[in-house]
Amino acid sequence: MGSRSTARPRRWIKPALTAAGAALLLTGCSAQTTAQWGRLGMPESASDRAPFVGELWTGSWIAALAVGVFVWGLIGWAGFRYRRKKRDAAGAEGAPRQTRYNLPMEILYTLTPLLIVGVLFVFTVQAQNKVLAGVEGSTAGVSGPQGGSPDRVIDVVGQKWSWTFNYRESQTASGGTDVWESGTINASPDLYLPVNQSVRFNLTSPDVIHSFWVPAFYFKMDVIPGRPNPNTFDMTPTREGVFIGKCAELCGTYHSAMIFRVHVVSEEEYEAKLAQLEEAGNVGTNYGSQSYVAPELAPQGGEAEGEGE
Repeated sequence: MGSRSTARPRRWIKPALTAAGAALLLTGCSAQTTAQWGRLGMPESASDRAPFVGELWTGSWIAALAVGVFVWGLIGWAGFRYRRKKRDAAGAEGAPRQTRYNLPMEILYTLTPLLIVGVLFVFTVQAQNKVLAGVEGSTAGVSGPQGGSPDRVIDVVGQKWSWTFNYRESQTASGGTDVWESGTINASPDLYLPVNQSVRFNLTSPDVIHSFWVPAFYFKMDVIPGRPNPNTFDMTPTREGVFIGKCAELCGTYHSAMIFRVHVVSEEEYEAKLAQLEEAGNVGTNYGSQSYVAPELAPQGGEAEGEGE
């Protein structure tokens, strides 16, 4: 009795230590990391289109988990139900009866994936239509003119290997002077956006295919050269801050240098930035060039949300 009573507590020592270690590990996580786990790895959103993508992302994970649990359950059940049995009294092995094929089962595992893909396709199309919807319900995200009147219009030029941002104030309802800012391979440009104001992005390129991507916006779109009507989309920034943007298309030797920072600021700060560009002589538009100089790559300073992702 004495030996049994002393051995029983030792049985729980290892699980208790494991649980304590896991709890200690979780307490070491920052609130930001914990919140990101709740978003299943997605960054904190900063645009009005992000909820549609976020809901699709979460729903896809739920569907994947449900399918995974179902398949794991079937594997476990089949392994237990049809395991090899002990020899019977006659000495024969207790192997289960072998079946060459099972038509209902084959129909099930053929139609089930098609059904899952079909449902995900429907939800994906619905989310895509909401993300690409333009201002006042106009159609955005495709080559061609859009309806609606956004608060701001920005022509984005992706060229080897940086970005140029043309602030087309002359195309807004309030009017104004067009100004631009262009980056180089050694100096990343800054894109300024006014918070809670709709922005229309027109994407062009003079050389190769690039891809305009701001992770915090939950959105990216290809920048394709040679199109008379550029790819375009509407979006409204919803949170002030500095966010990282980058090219999501492998576009050549210095693709990794195609990063930029997005500053979502108040309307006053936005207008001050445009005035600063006008004073610097960056008046009009600049749609890039195919000429470039071999760079001496240098580290970029500063931090922004999503940098390094």
